[in-house]
Amino acid sequence: MSESALREAICRFGRSLFERGLTPGSSGNISLRLDDGGWLVTPTNASLGFLDPARISRLDRDGKLLSGDKPTKEIPLHGALYDSRSSARAIVHLHSTHAVAVSMLPEIDPRAVLPPLTPYSLMRAGAVALVPYFRPGDPAVADAIRGLAGQYSSVLLANHGPVVAGDTLEAAVFATEELEETAKLYLLLRNLNPRHLTPAQVQDLVTHFGLTLPEHGHDH
Repeated sequence: MSESALREAICRFGRSLFERGLTPGSSGNISLRLDDGGWLVTPTNASLGFLDPARISRLDRDGKLLSGDKPTKEIPLHGALYDSRSSARAIVHLHSTHAVAVSMLPEIDPRAVLPPLTPYSLMRAGAVALVPYFRPGDPAVADAIRGLAGQYSSVLLANHGPVVAGDTLEAAVFATEELEETAKLYLLLRNLNPRHLTPAQVQDLVTHFGLTLPEHGHDH
C-alpha cells in the first residue's frame, strides 16, 4: 500500500473510532511503521474524527519530524511497543470509556486485566497487561512497556486508556475495539459470577488459531 493510501486509511479508521465515541475530543493517537523504519503518526492535539492526510506527521526511523504537523506527545509509548514487538506495524491508543474504567478497578491482575470472556477477546486482543499510571507523554512509560518484554500486543495504561499493536492498521483497530467491548462486558457482569471460558476452551483456541498468550495470561 502506498504512503498516500496509508495516510487515507489512518484518517478513515480514526474517523470511525471517533464517530462511535471510542475516543473523545482530541484524545487518542494512531501510528504506522513504514518499510523504511520511519513512521506515520497522528499529530498532537488532533481529533481522530477530523484528520487531514497531508498533515499527518512523517517521522524518520530516529523519530525526527520530516513533514506534517508536530506529532503526538505519546511517541515514547508507541516507540517502546514497536521496539519490543518486532511484528507490530500499527499502534492504536484510545481513551475508550470502559477500558479506562476497568483500569481503575482494585481487583485487576496486571498480568491479565480481563478474564477470558469471549473467544474473540483472546483471538484479537489476547491477554491484556496493566501498566501503572504515568503522566501522558512521560518517557518513563516506555521503560514500563519494554519491561513486558514484548509478550503483550494489548496494554492498558492505568487511568488513561488502551494501547494496542497489530501487524496491520486494521488488525490494531479491530483488536482495540474488541478490548473495549470486552471491558464493557466485564463491567456489566462484574460481581455476577459469570461463566468464563474454561482453561480447556482457552487451550483449544490457542491450538486451533495458533495464539500466543503470555504465561499467566489466561489463568482466571
